[in-house]
Amino acid sequence: MIEEIEIRDLGVIAEATLPLGPGFTAITGETGAGKTMVVTALGLLLGGRADSGTVRSGQERASIDGRWVVPESGPVTERVREAGGDVDPFGEGRAELTLGRTVSAEGRSRAAVGGRAAPVGILSELGERLVVVHGQSEQLRLKSATAQREALDRFAGGDLAALLGDYAHAFARWRANRSELETITTERDARASEAATLRETIAEIEVAAPQQGEDEELAVRATRLGNLEALRLAAAGAREALSAEEPDGVDVVGLVGAARRLVDDASGADPTLAAIGEQLANIGYLAADVAAELSSYLAEVDADGARELEIVNERRATLTALMRAYGPTLADVIAVLDTGSARLLELDSDDERIEELTRQVAEDAELVERLAADVSAARTAAAAELGERVSAELTALAMPDARLTIDVQSNGDFTASGRDEVRFLLQPHSGAEPRALARGASGGELSRVMLAIEVVIAGTDPVPTFVFDEVDSGVGGAAAIEIGRRLARLAESSQVIAVTHLAQVAAFANNHLSVRKQSDGSVTSSSVVRLEGDERVSEMARLLSGLPDSESGLAHAEELLALSPHDSQVLG
Repeated sequence: MIEEIEIRDLGVIAEATLPLGPGFTAITGETGAGKTMVVTALGLLLGGRADSGTVRSGQERASIDGRWVVPESGPVTERVREAGGDVDPFGEGRAELTLGRTVSAEGRSRAAVGGRAAPVGILSELGERLVVVHGQSEQLRLKSATAQREALDRFAGGDLAALLGDYAHAFARWRANRSELETITTERDARASEAATLRETIAEIEVAAPQQGEDEELAVRATRLGNLEALRLAAAGAREALSAEEPDGVDVVGLVGAARRLVDDASGADPTLAAIGEQLANIGYLAADVAAELSSYLAEVDADGARELEIVNERRATLTALMRAYGPTLADVIAVLDTGSARLLELDSDDERIEELTRQVAEDAELVERLAADVSAARTAAAAELGERVSAELTALAMPDARLTIDVQSNGDFTASGRDEVRFLLQPHSGAEPRALARGASGGELSRVMLAIEVVIAGTDPVPTFVFDEVDSGVGGAAAIEIGRRLARLAESSQVIAVTHLAQVAAFANNHLSVRKQSDGSVTSSSVVRLEGDERVSEMARLLSGLPDSESGLAHAEELLALSPHDSQVLG
């Protein structure tokens, strides 16, 4: 339930607070005062498309904030928390949820859910659970076969919903398997060719047996083998400098040894030199070790490197050819073995897969047909009941001889929602031929049919809040009074908000808001006030006669208000 909406700088509304609450709220006002902006504001809070043109002239942005009363736990609260927002519990299993939306004059839009910034799409998701809006566009949509089928399914309730869930699951599997079967069958030759190519590729790679990082290791080896002479000369010269082979040669080992002996001889006179002698000894040992390592390196380098270089280059050429064909990297070539083997296994099992899919598709086809028949039967039974109940409502809505017939034809193609074509047929009076709503209903008749449907469906598929934007369009007199009665009846189980221009409808509201405009000669702005007592009677008189102070209008207004107690309980 919407507790309150605050609007700032939206259209002609400079600043307004709409106290809503439970029951039936009627919103009235002069033409051009901004009644439509109330519905626009609610649409923005529910994720509707933002239009910079709705921002009040001269202002940077429009903002709308709404406070909802929602269950403390449940799908709405869970989705709010998933989006990073929160609700404020206040007892009896209820909590307050805040939603916000701003639209800048440049067209940028921002949303807030439960006190946190959120994508506008979250508002749309929540809106589907919180509010049903009915306006002229919804009346036009009621003419579509899809909307009519959806209305029938809502009325049919949980049993049909469960059937539809089973059917949709079976239909999706049947369609996916059938598509795969068609693909495998029609592309059989191409898949056989692909399998042959994959076998050659995998065989070529397996013969080469490349290893991860092998190309980099071979590149290092090739560089070394290509520079063997330079490496030998460098190593030999370094070893000679460290430890000469000739007995009278000058080398590092000899020089360090001589330095150590001189220090050792003099250390008796100064103990400090003893530590330096130990350091020189360590240097000598290290130089001798390095010289030995160089000798080992020379022994390896002096081996036959030319043959080894030839082998390395041949291996590199093999790997390069593989990378050029299946790379660009050696890791990509190795990956082909894994992916290619899995793909080859899939292609080689085409015969078995075709056999399995053929069986599954046949079984699912039977299941889809059986479930579709069950769905059709459930819809047909619900259609008869819905037609009777809506016809009874139409009688109360000043269409005493009208009948709504719902035709369910089950000879169409299978779709995700079954194979039924649902048509709402209206017989406006006795003796007339039932005609499709899309062709035979006037605007006023559509308004009443739509309201009658919602009143009936509310018993099996309740909605927290209904918003009606001039649902009384095209009607008046007794029909308008009955629309008011039905809105009040609907308000017994749901919150109802109706923008109306008829006193006969507004009379049945327990909460009456008026959108009023003021002008200083250059700028027009509107605000919203709650009407009670004489103010409400005056507004009702204005709606009736155009004159808020007309004695006859005031008397008529009081007479209308007497039809419905202000606690929203409906008479009759």
